[in-house]
Amino acid sequence: MRIYGVSRKIFVSKYLEKNNKICHNKHMKKPLVAIVGKPNVGKSTFFNKVAGSKISIVEDIPGVTRDRIFANAEWCGYQFQIVDTGGLDFNKEDEINKRIIEQANLAIDLADVIILFVDGREGITAQDMEVATYLRRAKAPKIVAVNKLDNNEVEKIYEFYELGLGDPIAISAEQSKGLGDLLDEVVKNIKLVEKDPDENTVKIALVGKPNAGKSSITNRLLGEDRVVVSSVAGTTRDAIDSPFRWNNKDYCLIDTAGLRRKSKIEPDSIERYSVIRSLNAIERADVVVLVLDASEGITEQDVRIAGLIHEQGKPSIIVVNKWDLIENSAEQRKAFDKQFEVDLAFMKYFVTLYVSCESGKNIGKIMETVDYVLSNARREVPMALFNNVLTNAISVTEPPAKHGKKLKIIFGKQVATCPPTFTIYCNNATLVDNSYIRYIENSLRRAFDFKGTPIKVQFKNKNEK
Repeated sequence: MRIYGVSRKIFVSKYLEKNNKICHNKHMKKPLVAIVGKPNVGKSTFFNKVAGSKISIVEDIPGVTRDRIFANAEWCGYQFQIVDTGGLDFNKEDEINKRIIEQANLAIDLADVIILFVDGREGITAQDMEVATYLRRAKAPKIVAVNKLDNNEVEKIYEFYELGLGDPIAISAEQSKGLGDLLDEVVKNIKLVEKDPDENTVKIALVGKPNAGKSSITNRLLGEDRVVVSSVAGTTRDAIDSPFRWNNKDYCLIDTAGLRRKSKIEPDSIERYSVIRSLNAIERADVVVLVLDASEGITEQDVRIAGLIHEQGKPSIIVVNKWDLIENSAEQRKAFDKQFEVDLAFMKYFVTLYVSCESGKNIGKIMETVDYVLSNARREVPMALFNNVLTNAISVTEPPAKHGKKLKIIFGKQVATCPPTFTIYCNNATLVDNSYIRYIENSLRRAFDFKGTPIKVQFKNKNEK
């Protein structure tokens, strides 16, 4: 049995098995299509065309895509998942290349259909033969896509019969030529399933500086080596989605590339695109987990990232990782807390967790805290109760006045969640200053639990829609 994102043969870590809380989403029934091949044959370009957006990094440099990248896809009513993999090069023996092969191997094992990409302009190579031999062990149907045939040079596909994987299909991913024929062949080998809406899936983005431990936390929570983990900063360069289930609810972890200061990023570098994807991950996340390195403390860049999360109005958790490296942890925690209060004064609602991926300390609390801050972001305050709090706040501190004109508050109500947004109607909204808005916000936070989430307070004139 194949289920999206998990194989029964995959070892689940003893820590998670002991807690028996986190398991993969067994209700994901969409077939999985794996895109494999040697480096720089156009796999990611095809992936982006099918996915309908630039999800996977595309760069004319071999070895850009390292991890498995998933996306939803549809063709002629067929719903499926596609997964982009790193380029397979069996001649390199460095650590990262070994992990690329491991990740591709896992994608191949999980796949219901495998598309082998080759370069039609270059012709068949020894690397192509090695990859084809490597794929023969897989049970899933295999399709050979001869890419980069921009001028319909169909005659160039015939040499690829030598791969022994069936009839090659001529395509140009860049110019979208032949993609229909390729996808027709894909859907011949998958079952028609009902569309699986993901409105109820909670998306969790893990962000932070390079090498803070985001991928290690992802692997801990999922119970498998889902993303490449190494001691080299900047290993994860894409935002990687991993669906799973926890306490009978659907979640999706988005592990992102490490965010560095803009001044340290070359304008046209691959990392520049990774930062864009990290920002996009924050935008589409329901909850954001900011991962810090305890051995470095909170840095200027950590504060910048927190500011991005705050500006997007996302509920969040600050996870201080590598806490096992800290001596006198009780005293150090007090020091960290004080520093957070200073550096994160613009988001006093922050929630912190001190964890260690190495020992597993407090890893199990991450998902509990995710649910906690998300429930606060979704909190709905009844109108009558909100106006009671508003009346009490006004009685303690009167509204401001300017040039002899006094602000008169009429009533207020909650108009949105995620983040909780409150509109207060008054006689003249121009009389309101930022300090009074903060005062109302603080009054709301004292009355209701909004830890972990920003809230918005806006004033409008009574006749304004």
